[in-house]
Amino acid sequence: MQNQLSGRIPQEISQLKQLRLLNLAKNQLSGDFPSSLTNISSLVNLNLGTNSLSGTIPIEISRLVNLKFLHLPINNLSGKAPSSVYNMSSLVYLSLASNSLWGELPGDIGIKLPNLLEIDFCYNKFTGKIPWSLHNLTNIEHIHIGGNLLHGNIPPGLGMLPNLEMYHIGFNSIVSSGQRGLHFLELLTNSTRLNFLAINCNLLEGIIPKSVGNLSKVLTMLYMGGNNIYGTIPSSIGKLKALELLNMCYSSISGEIPKEMGSLQELRVLELANNMLSGQLPDSLGNLQLLTKIDLSKNKLVGRIPPTYGNLKSLTFMDLSDNKLNGRLSADLFNLPRLSAFLNLSGNLLTGPLPLEIGLLKNVAVINISDNRLSGNIPDSIGQCKSLERLLLSRNTLSDLIPDTLASLKGLEVLDLSSNQLSGPIPSCLQNLQSLRILNLSFNSLEGKIPTGGIFSDPSKSVDLGRNKNLCSGLSCDIPYRRKLTSLIIIISVITVVITLGFSVGLIRYTRKGRGMMIKNPFDQSLKGQPKMISYSELCFATDNFNEDNLIGRGSFGYVYKGVVQGAAMAVKVLNTAITKSRKTFLAECEALRNVRHRNLIKIISTCSSLDSKNQQFLALILEYMSNGSLYDWISGKRRHKNGMTLSVLERLRCVTGIASAIDYLHNESEVQIVHCDLKPSNVLLDADMTPKVADFGLAKLLLDSNSEVSVSSTHALMGSIGYIPPEYGYGEKPSTAGDVYSYGILVLELFTGKSPTHEIFKGGVSLKTWVQDQFPSNLEQVLDNELLQQLNNSWDHNVEYESKPQSLRDCLITIFGIGLSCAARSPCERITIRDALWKLKDVEKILQKHEFVDVDYENTHDW
Repeated sequence: MQNQLSGRIPQEISQLKQLRLLNLAKNQLSGDFPSSLTNISSLVNLNLGTNSLSGTIPIEISRLVNLKFLHLPINNLSGKAPSSVYNMSSLVYLSLASNSLWGELPGDIGIKLPNLLEIDFCYNKFTGKIPWSLHNLTNIEHIHIGGNLLHGNIPPGLGMLPNLEMYHIGFNSIVSSGQRGLHFLELLTNSTRLNFLAINCNLLEGIIPKSVGNLSKVLTMLYMGGNNIYGTIPSSIGKLKALELLNMCYSSISGEIPKEMGSLQELRVLELANNMLSGQLPDSLGNLQLLTKIDLSKNKLVGRIPPTYGNLKSLTFMDLSDNKLNGRLSADLFNLPRLSAFLNLSGNLLTGPLPLEIGLLKNVAVINISDNRLSGNIPDSIGQCKSLERLLLSRNTLSDLIPDTLASLKGLEVLDLSSNQLSGPIPSCLQNLQSLRILNLSFNSLEGKIPTGGIFSDPSKSVDLGRNKNLCSGLSCDIPYRRKLTSLIIIISVITVVITLGFSVGLIRYTRKGRGMMIKNPFDQSLKGQPKMISYSELCFATDNFNEDNLIGRGSFGYVYKGVVQGAAMAVKVLNTAITKSRKTFLAECEALRNVRHRNLIKIISTCSSLDSKNQQFLALILEYMSNGSLYDWISGKRRHKNGMTLSVLERLRCVTGIASAIDYLHNESEVQIVHCDLKPSNVLLDADMTPKVADFGLAKLLLDSNSEVSVSSTHALMGSIGYIPPEYGYGEKPSTAGDVYSYGILVLELFTGKSPTHEIFKGGVSLKTWVQDQFPSNLEQVLDNELLQQLNNSWDHNVEYESKPQSLRDCLITIFGIGLSCAARSPCERITIRDALWKLKDVEKILQKHEFVDVDYENTHDW
């Protein structure tokens, strides 16, 4: 029955004593699993899958002595799975997948259920080891136990399952060690019907055996990524002729991509990202006519992109980013008519111009070729890419004008052409792009008047035009008949200043002659190399004389005002000079942010060190404007979306991922290692696109090496904020990257619980961390932010087939909370690194982006 029934299952059904088949799947049924159904002893097939049933599975279910098929997947069932389920010896198919069930899987389940052909317990919270007896069921066809909390080794017996078709143990904590840690794959070569194999996202270690090519000739899906797999990919992989999906991402695989992969004619998806693959891209991959997705990003691949990749006519997604690919872009590469999702070639060493053929990508949504060495102009043909939503060409050497044809890209949301050599005016047509939310044209040689409409007039959108010396706006723009007069005034002013300075210098030398030196301004020296300064009068004009209407924040440091500087909205952070450490804070933030550039770090646009109208010292930082306030504002409820809702689970995940990315950059990628020392929600700001940006580096430290430390701290006291300070700082330990990781862990827990570490409930030895730890992982509902919990209760789309759900929401949340707890471990040596946290969060983000929980329906409610 698929008539979209709603409400509870009618009790009257239990009166149908001769009923053999009850199929109520794919409806909107809610309420508890009615124990009255267990009175229908004649039932052979019971299917209640894909509904909203809640509560526990009744212990009386064992009364169904004739039941062969029990299907309860994709519901909200919770609690411990009753032991009576494991005693129903008549069962042939048992599916409890995608619920919130827990309990240890009994090792003898295969003995008690000797007729079992399919077991599907995926995406719950089952614990224990893989039941050893499952591998003794010689007739079993499907074993689905992925997405749980299972641990231990893979039990013996895999070589005795000739009828096995699907084996899914991914997303657990299954372990193996040593080079032969994957030897169980050799045993699976006896399963000649195997078509689905998933061992991904475990703790498996070892080298891929050469016998992998001897796996079933009908194998279509092979998931191996997210393990500690090393060594090379055997050339025998080319024997798996039926393979449609190959995933070996996020491992430590090295060596070259075997050319034999080009013989996998049925391959649709090839994912080898985040490994250590080297050598050149094999030309043979161009033979894969059915390939829809190829992801080889974040490896060490070199050489050119083969022209044969232009033969991949079915391709919708291509990511070759973050390698060392070089050479010119072949025109053939852009003749991919079905490329609709993603083209990412960023972070390579590609040279030459952008081919005119880029306009053939009429359906692609994202083009990212940033961070290369491209030259020449941006072709006018880019305007033919009508489906473009994001165009990222930053950090190249592109020159000439920005093409007016960009006006044709009506759906364009993000345009980043920064850090090139573009010249001429900003095309006025850009202000007509209604969808444009982020525009970055900084660090070019643009000139002329800044447009005033569209994105340029909307403070809620992000526009960065910095480091274009000849741009102007409003009255500051040059007018032809004034230009000569202006030039003359400048010349006269310069001559006057030079004469005056010469006289002043001579006077100072004369009066200080006895000391043998000329006195220099130490403050000016300390700011050498910092962002170009802006005058106090300009800031007065930008903020309407620091009008309180423009006040957007205040703290112990001073005040933050919104202002309009050079036609763009900026944040002006005015330091309270009455505090003796304000100058050190000012220098600390300048020093920390001087040479760092990352999308999740706040940018210093300019600085001001001057005298105010009262002839008092005035210090200010001009920062990019963050229209969505701080993360603290969202956690505390001060800010909400227009529909009244707080941050969604995906928005929170993107926040913690972005913050982790920024801290990873500071710890591992910046020119000098930087420790933030004061990471907390109020120091994380959100731009118009809800992108998080770490700010406030007033306590930062620069770590040069293990023996020397340069402090740009504004204080020598205990560094950080109460609740976020790592324990070791209280014992006098120096600031470290591990200290930032601790603060980050507390921030993650705070964001997903909605509770500050200084909340009134945390007393008497109870802290935010111990409060979460006590409920982890079984009772996360008890600590999850109430509003987020309500959103999640509304988010399950029960009309989606189970096979399309890669992992349950609960498992994602367990991972996130687990990362927070691991980061906030008491001892620094017990904490994971920020990079480890980042990689794990990115995995979760990929899962949630594909998952049905993301789009929340606030009209309906379901129990989580």
